[in-house]
Amino acid sequence: MGRVTVREKVLRIREGVESERVDTLVVEEPLEIRLDGAPLSITMRTPGSDFDLAAGFLVSEGVVSEGREVSAIRYCAGATEDGSNTYNVLDVSLAPGVPLPDTSLERNFYTSSSCGLCGKASLDAVRTKARWPVSEDGLRVGPDTLTVLPDRLREAQRVFDRTGGLHAAGLFTPDGELLALREDVGRHNAVDKLVGWALLSDRLPLRETVLMVSGRASFELVQKAWMAGIPMMAAVSAPSSLAVDLATEAGITLVGFLRGSSMNVYAGRHRILLEKALTAPSAAPGDLRPPHR
Repeated sequence: MGRVTVREKVLRIREGVESERVDTLVVEEPLEIRLDGAPLSITMRTPGSDFDLAAGFLVSEGVVSEGREVSAIRYCAGATEDGSNTYNVLDVSLAPGVPLPDTSLERNFYTSSSCGLCGKASLDAVRTKARWPVSEDGLRVGPDTLTVLPDRLREAQRVFDRTGGLHAAGLFTPDGELLALREDVGRHNAVDKLVGWALLSDRLPLRETVLMVSGRASFELVQKAWMAGIPMMAAVSAPSSLAVDLATEAGITLVGFLRGSSMNVYAGRHRILLEKALTAPSAAPGDLRPPHR
């Protein structure tokens, strides 16, 4: 298996004082995903939970939605001239009868660690039809529970403690219990690893759960939550306009700027348990942003 971190010598400068030190860096390497032997996708990721990553990617693309639809996942030897196994190429075998995805020229599955949608031909191409509706999910969560999720996510990030360079995605119960966490140099990879874990554990759809992410709430992350049947997503940073549009369309509760005791609810506010009805006048759009960013 590939290394998750490496040690590198760096020149450190603090207040004009120079010193030599060794720093721990998170590893970023390409992973080629093959489907029944045919190349499907290349993504830049942090090694670890690669089977989960491949499985979650297939869920996000609408190829599979149940664990039984995946027959096997294996690393491929012979990826180099000497035939050694780099653990950077793996092949997913689908179960008999599961149709292969359309990989025509209008779809380009190459993705970087910072973008889960690179190469998509159009916005319509990523509005993959979800197999599980989430709009009627009965999840209800109180603000007090939501406010503890960022700290619990952070406390569980083992690799981040050593590198400071990883995104995290955590799955929580309505009571704030952490069910699973995955880290990766890419936001979308961390979520795919989490969804893949659920697929291979026969946990899909992820009803009555909360997806907490360490960065911003982007369109592709909301899409991945929808494809996994997750009714609520929370982020420590801002959502994009398309993320809000998609959450509203899907019936997903979307929470952003979840920091300390404050948060903004951008969609699906009916799932937030409030002790009393809101009576204050509606804030102007510019007032929704936290005072310190």
